[in-house]
Amino acid sequence: MAAEEAVAAVLVGLAVCTLAAAAGSVRWREEGCGVRGEVTYDHRALVLNGTRRMLFSGEIHYPRSTPEMWPKLIAKAKEGGLDVIQTYVFWNVHEPVQGQYNFEGRYDLVKFIKEIQAQGLHVSLRIGPFIEAEWKYGGFPFWLHDVPNITFRSDNKPFKQHMQRFVTDIVNMMKLEGLYYPQGGPIITSQIENEYQMVEPAFGISGQRYVRWAAAMAVNLQTGVPWTMCKQNDAPDPVINTCNGLICGETFVGPNSANKPALWTENWTSRYLIYGNDTTLRSPEDMAFAVALFIARKNGSYVSYYMYHGGTNFGRFASSYVTTNYYDGAPLDEYGLIWQPTWGHLRELHAAVKQSSEPLLFGTYSNFSLGQEQEAHVFETESQCVAFLVNFDRHQISKIVFRNTSLQLAPKSISILSDCKRVVFETAKVNAQHGSRTAEEVQSFNDINTWKAFKEPIPQDVNKSMYTGNQLFEHLSTTKDETDYLWHIVSYEYTPSDDGQLVLLNVESRAHILHAFVNNEYVGAVHGSHERGTIILNTHISLKEGSNTISLLSVMVGSPDSGAHMERRIFGIRKVRIQQGQQPEHLLNDELWGYQVGLFGERNHIYTQEGSCSVEWTAINNLTYHPLTWYKTTFPTPAGNDPVTLNLNGMGKGEVWINGESIGRYWVSFKAPSGNPSQSLYHIPRQFLKPQDNILVLFEEMGGNPQQITVNTVSVTRVCSNVDELSAPSLQSEEKEPAVDLWCQEGKHISSIEFASYGNPMGDCSSFGVGNCHAGSSESVIKQACVGKSGCSIPVTPAKFGGDPCPGIQKSLLVVASCR
Repeated sequence: MAAEEAVAAVLVGLAVCTLAAAAGSVRWREEGCGVRGEVTYDHRALVLNGTRRMLFSGEIHYPRSTPEMWPKLIAKAKEGGLDVIQTYVFWNVHEPVQGQYNFEGRYDLVKFIKEIQAQGLHVSLRIGPFIEAEWKYGGFPFWLHDVPNITFRSDNKPFKQHMQRFVTDIVNMMKLEGLYYPQGGPIITSQIENEYQMVEPAFGISGQRYVRWAAAMAVNLQTGVPWTMCKQNDAPDPVINTCNGLICGETFVGPNSANKPALWTENWTSRYLIYGNDTTLRSPEDMAFAVALFIARKNGSYVSYYMYHGGTNFGRFASSYVTTNYYDGAPLDEYGLIWQPTWGHLRELHAAVKQSSEPLLFGTYSNFSLGQEQEAHVFETESQCVAFLVNFDRHQISKIVFRNTSLQLAPKSISILSDCKRVVFETAKVNAQHGSRTAEEVQSFNDINTWKAFKEPIPQDVNKSMYTGNQLFEHLSTTKDETDYLWHIVSYEYTPSDDGQLVLLNVESRAHILHAFVNNEYVGAVHGSHERGTIILNTHISLKEGSNTISLLSVMVGSPDSGAHMERRIFGIRKVRIQQGQQPEHLLNDELWGYQVGLFGERNHIYTQEGSCSVEWTAINNLTYHPLTWYKTTFPTPAGNDPVTLNLNGMGKGEVWINGESIGRYWVSFKAPSGNPSQSLYHIPRQFLKPQDNILVLFEEMGGNPQQITVNTVSVTRVCSNVDELSAPSLQSEEKEPAVDLWCQEGKHISSIEFASYGNPMGDCSSFGVGNCHAGSSESVIKQACVGKSGCSIPVTPAKFGGDPCPGIQKSLLVVASCR
């Protein structure tokens, strides 16, 4: 339904929802239209239907997966102990053309929210509409850039008009669908703006006025649920200021009003990956420590993981230099597989916290020192108690005494004590199983006869260009961010010198990549990085006497997503010079330039079945692997249900389409410090595939070899767990003893046991061996309990293994199993 229709329907069909202030709390009340109780908050927590709630949330972005993936992603999040799914609203996918809305397919926001509701979870809707999110132009549609006299994110009339219109349309759409909590829907909070405090100083007084306006505008929309502003310490009442970051238990200044709760809207689960960097994963121990510390120190009652599932930046939606995979090391990986042990360790944490919700939400709080780097945080009611015992020492085990009980705290750890007596969770002790993800090759493309090629034409004629001008055009203003590519064409008259001196071409650019051609011959390329804003091409060229054509291809690898005054940012070629020997340089900036927006292949959609018929594809040979070449082949859909990827290790840089759907940019030739590509596997959602004859099309910029491409399926093929006899029993189990719990994902079964030892096995899940204490029955016991099953649980007790193999020694059970 169009947003305009939604607005009209809401005005007719919904009663007015009013905001009321109450002593010590803020209450949103639905007058005559609510089917549920109030949404309130106080100094401790969000209050749903009159009940304070301890809430764990995870960020999942609907455009970064497919509608067919949503149910499983949400179900796995729920199984992981989450109560809320949090998502941004992506303005530029919903209104790519001013006034024309799109809520279809991956952009069906209502369908996504209703699926969350169907699985019994709540929603935190981050409307923004600026979102950053490592997303193209920070979520803004590029047409906003061309609105006269606009200044983004400031007290600027044109910007505020467009922002208010879009936010209002989204809110009214949600109301029409009955999706706010008081209407019986799942949405319990909404967010306006996004980390504005980071840029607010650049706007001075205008920025302060904008914050007050944005908050008032949002509240006046009367959604019936609280509004938040993240990283905004001066968020005006009644809007809640929230924390984003890695360690909000240490960095959050706290709520800016005595009646607001401590909410953590982004707990970063890893670091988003940029081309040229190696993957950086955050350990589950560190994540759990940060969450427990926020709850203990800040009385936190809402934690959201950013991301819980990162997904895929399909098409051209990744921001500058950001890879196509997004937060692949989140609790659910890019493909939606459970990433272990992160998912399982956090699941145990959630259960431990929720087990003590009553004292955490209603108890009296106290804290005291247990040592130089140790502290206790206690929440206690008349009948219940929970303690968080913290050891900040990163290197030493700390021996402490708490309430007459001697305990050992692992380095940099928090132990949670139920009833202030029994340890139910230790952040530094990971008992959840580990999983090893593998990519199995199921098809290669090494047969040269299966490939066809089309050479991208190099524009040569200034007079046949889309645009001409006696200046260098700014890149994004010219392309409108509808393509990464902008051709610059200029003619140059050359008179040879008598001494035959070399000619030097010098180009300075603020784009990300530059390809240069002289008289249709490739003369060189240069690229930048996330940290380097200006690139310079210096290369000697050969010119013929008379008129020469210089064709420069300026390339963006994503548009910016952050910073003040994005609308003023300048990209693209800034200076072009030619120097002949010792003669004065010739500056070409003011010559007559021709401009071609995009590639010939893009404009003619040759990546689609219909469009591919509009050009003549040729057989390829080993001499074909040149820059700016299109490649095409077909392949069948792999059997089974495992996620499908393309391994592009042999390629350079470009974009890939499957049956006309772009699965994103690739850039495997830009190596990380490790010497490996930042990303070599590129996700093909099975929903993009047909049973047979899937059309694969690539545009290759640098000159890779498509014969090295393979189709792979991805799965978790190995699981492992190492649990000692002193561990707390899993809160997911009814068993009273610690146990090794193993299970295979996606319908697989335990096919074999690679290693099993009850005693004091050496190593861990990556490297292991039998120690000097080992129960000889270990392997047979585990095989009998596990092989052929989707999962198994083995108690870490001597009785299970026919007796104690070595009395007086602390024992553990280490098992490594294969899943097929």
